[in-house]
Amino acid sequence: MIFGLDGVEIGLLIVFFCLFGGILSGFPVAFAIAGAGIISFGIIASLDSAGLLIHQAIDTSTQAYRDLINSGVKPDAVSVFRYPDLPTSGHSVFPNGWETAMDRNLSFIVNRMNERVLAGASIETLLAVLMFVLMGITLERSKIANDLLTTMARVFGPLPGGLAVSVVVVGAFLAASTGIVGATVVTMGLLALPTMLKNNYSPELATGVIAASGTLGQIIPPSIVIVLLGTLAGDLYSTAQEKRAMDVGCSDALTFLGEPAVVSVGTLFQAALLPGILLALLYALYAFGYAMLNPDKAPAVVMAQSSNEPITRNEGLTWFLAAPIGVIGGAFLLGSVGLIGSQNITVSSFSDIGQTASLRTNVSAECQASMIDLHGQDAWNVAAAEQQAIDAAGGISESKRLTPEDLAAAKAAKIDSIAPIGTGLTVLMVLMGMVLITGRGVSPSSDPKPLILGTIGLLLVALVDAVLVAPTTTPGGTILLIALPGLLALYGCREAAARCARNDLIRVVFPPLVLIVAVLGSILGGITNPTPAAALGAGGAIMLAAYRRLQDEGRSGKIIIWSTFAVLICILIGVNFDLRINQPKVSFETWVAFGFAYATYLYALFGLLFACWVLFKGGVLTPIVRETAKVTSMVFTILIGSQLLNLVVISFGGEHYIQQFLMSFDNELKVFLIVMLVLFFLGFVLDFLEIIYIVIPIVGPIIYGGSFDPKWVTIMIAVNLQTSFLTPPFGFALFYLRGVAPKEVTTGHIYRGVIPFVLIQVGGLALLYFFPVIVTIVPALIGN
Repeated sequence: MIFGLDGVEIGLLIVFFCLFGGILSGFPVAFAIAGAGIISFGIIASLDSAGLLIHQAIDTSTQAYRDLINSGVKPDAVSVFRYPDLPTSGHSVFPNGWETAMDRNLSFIVNRMNERVLAGASIETLLAVLMFVLMGITLERSKIANDLLTTMARVFGPLPGGLAVSVVVVGAFLAASTGIVGATVVTMGLLALPTMLKNNYSPELATGVIAASGTLGQIIPPSIVIVLLGTLAGDLYSTAQEKRAMDVGCSDALTFLGEPAVVSVGTLFQAALLPGILLALLYALYAFGYAMLNPDKAPAVVMAQSSNEPITRNEGLTWFLAAPIGVIGGAFLLGSVGLIGSQNITVSSFSDIGQTASLRTNVSAECQASMIDLHGQDAWNVAAAEQQAIDAAGGISESKRLTPEDLAAAKAAKIDSIAPIGTGLTVLMVLMGMVLITGRGVSPSSDPKPLILGTIGLLLVALVDAVLVAPTTTPGGTILLIALPGLLALYGCREAAARCARNDLIRVVFPPLVLIVAVLGSILGGITNPTPAAALGAGGAIMLAAYRRLQDEGRSGKIIIWSTFAVLICILIGVNFDLRINQPKVSFETWVAFGFAYATYLYALFGLLFACWVLFKGGVLTPIVRETAKVTSMVFTILIGSQLLNLVVISFGGEHYIQQFLMSFDNELKVFLIVMLVLFFLGFVLDFLEIIYIVIPIVGPIIYGGSFDPKWVTIMIAVNLQTSFLTPPFGFALFYLRGVAPKEVTTGHIYRGVIPFVLIQVGGLALLYFFPVIVTIVPALIGN
């Protein structure tokens, strides 16, 4: 033993110092991690061969150990941390020699690369990283941040600290549309920092709010951090809960928990939404409060006036508050009384499977005691009563094929209970109504007749749907019936959209907002998983950037606009028509719908290729692709290097040693707080990628193996990792900002300015700790 330390402890210190030295060496981090693994393994193997690394393990051959096991203690729970008085014996840190450990590591790294980088189950999810990076870099190069900052400065500038608040708003907006910290911090540092300093803002507040707002992309979905964490959290949680179930005597996690031990990236996106908004709100409140206490360091600034039509306070309240609430609230009210609902009359040809009990009750006595301890006696009693009733009824009824008479009766019953107005059509009418309301609100002095005609058209669409469209009406027949009032509604919406396009705020905010709603809405709503949504976002970002490029060059962007409409039409046709043309019998209506859908798909594809050509000719696409390749390659190379470093730690027992230390506390809350504290301090010296890929796999089996909600655990870790971008001396956001800050802004200004926001991060973590419902409420409301 060296300095009285255990051999495994020395090995862990060697790994840490090699990793720290590799990062400080100036080599790319991705290669420094792999190099640290190789060098540390060589040093540890040399010390082990020299007999200098001795691991003191519990001697399992002694009577004291056997007595402890016979008393009911499980062997996995016995460690030198829990039972320091048990006899120990010295062992080599490589039980079978370092040669065997090296062979094992080489074979494992090949397998892990295949599983996690080349062809594993998580590869589809990891592809979302590539798409989100492409989406973010494309939007950053399309100068969207410039327009947003200018517009938001006009809105918030007259308030105390208004420029700082506008930076937070733009940071949150870019976080939801790009999610790349470096691009956001650099862009806002170049655009906002000179303006804030010119208007006598404190350098500390200006740099702090820019650096902190830029990191919101790490928590507000779509977030690369959550994608990477989610791919690990799903495996760690399911494996840890299976082990937990086995330890308490249950056959599997589903029996023990009463639900599958599953957590997905989409669910984590839902869970991260409110915490991200909360942090942005805390940043804005701090900026406003600082300005109120120090008005000379964050003065109100009146920016150049916009060309928007002035409106009175009553007009603003009417058209931007009362009318939207009335339309949306009215739709919900009609839905609650059964006038709006699904008009799907499809009936399954098989009967439903009988309802099972809320918990499995046919378990061993040991598992029953564990389940009662977890769920409570009342929940067990309810499940037992449910199972008793099922058994008395002859057991769970199995699914069986319905007879033609049963099918006809089931279909007739469904038709009788159908709502008169369809949900899908209602959503379209609400969206079109919001366009009409906004068009009226931004220009109240314009002629209201076109908007009134559009409103009449929407009302006629609802009337036709309720009176003339039956549940058995084909989609083609429905389109013909609502065609005339629909065209009237579109006429009004076209006029309203033209008025909205003349409004600076809507013209700047609306395009990226639509992209954000399309990407996040499809994920949060459970329509699709993150990878197709990320592909949609990347394609939309390319088309948006191309449209912006055409506008700057004074050329028409109609091809891009019509391509966007083609995508919408294609989606609407796919939702409302059965486009399966490979069936034996295909109706004429289906062929027509398929033809339209295929035509719109081809036009949308043409629009995307045209957008790529515009960006390529403008010299924009090449740097976008190059930067995307660099960022993605860095992420995956770090993934490979971290796997090698993890295997080195595992090979000499470091992972098992750390896990035994954490389990010795016998209190999962204390263990979780220790892990969070360690992650916080590691954030001072390590990037979030190293922490995710090196530290989380080691501590994950412990923190995901308890009773805490895995969504809450993951989001707490994500917010903690977000802090690593802000903590000196190696906070990446600080380096990004230092690289673009003017000479009069010193590193001291940046460090002092970011300290309050680090404290806000800690305060945000405390709020999530005391109020976990902030994390869990959105997934509970939306579902999977």
